[in-house]
Amino acid sequence: MAKKEKNYNAIKARRIDSRPFSEINAYTVLFRSKKKKRVNRSKAGDITLFVFLAIAGTFSLLPLVLTFFNAFKPLNELFLYPPRLWVANPTLVNFIDLANALGNSLVPFSRYFFNTILVTFAGTLGHILIASMCAYPLAKYKIPGGSIIMGLIVYSLMFPGSVTAIPHYLVFNFLGMIDTQWSLILPSIASSLGLFLMRQFMSQVPTDYIESAKLDGAGDMKIWWKIVMPLVKPAWLTLLILLFQGLWAASGAQYIYREDLKMVSYAITQIATAGPARQGTLAAVSLIMILVPISVFVITQSQVMETMAHSGMK
Repeated sequence: MAKKEKNYNAIKARRIDSRPFSEINAYTVLFRSKKKKRVNRSKAGDITLFVFLAIAGTFSLLPLVLTFFNAFKPLNELFLYPPRLWVANPTLVNFIDLANALGNSLVPFSRYFFNTILVTFAGTLGHILIASMCAYPLAKYKIPGGSIIMGLIVYSLMFPGSVTAIPHYLVFNFLGMIDTQWSLILPSIASSLGLFLMRQFMSQVPTDYIESAKLDGAGDMKIWWKIVMPLVKPAWLTLLILLFQGLWAASGAQYIYREDLKMVSYAITQIATAGPARQGTLAAVSLIMILVPISVFVITQSQVMETMAHSGMK
């Protein structure tokens, strides 16, 4: 009896659970009290990993650095072979030539930027809202044919844009949307990638949150906006990055033929085909074009990482 009492007191002294001791299994307490074995790399391993990641990061950064310096190079440095990374004689003549080209254009360059901004923001925000509203019932309700709908969504991901280009053109021609910006906005809103991603994230949201909100009198729209959307913030921020970058670089030349409705990518193509004398102007426009998506990516990436760290989701 004395030995059993001694073991009992030893286990009781080492317990880490706040519940009454009678509700805790002694084996569980002993198992929890053991220190977990930590596996650490050596200092040489840490240094090797750091050097490898630094080299990989440098190589991935080189195209951006080259684009930045090309915008400030004179023509004689742009055509050097092999190309030089750094600029020897920095100049703003490329941006001056760009301003002159824009001033002589029949359509103001600001119009191209307005079209790109309109299509990018309308397509991105529209897709996030529509995809999240469609994914919510698919993830949290047993609707008739829900598995069939998800199967069709997954199958649609296998078809590249080149396969669906002709059907898209026929549909837009039938609807009278050729030469309108809807021909770029609607396909981005109806993209199945965002719906699949949002549904996968929403399926991880605890059902207890939704049931508690319903007991408090909240409707489905309020639950979707106030509870579900904040919890799946990593998903729609990731969608924002992907859609913004895709639409910002879209040209829309296959659907839009009116000059005043075309995108910045089309204007860049026109500048690039103007001959070697416009290569400096092309470098200046390329720098302006990449600054916006890079800024959006950097800002949104930090929010995605922070949200994933505090949301408890994987």
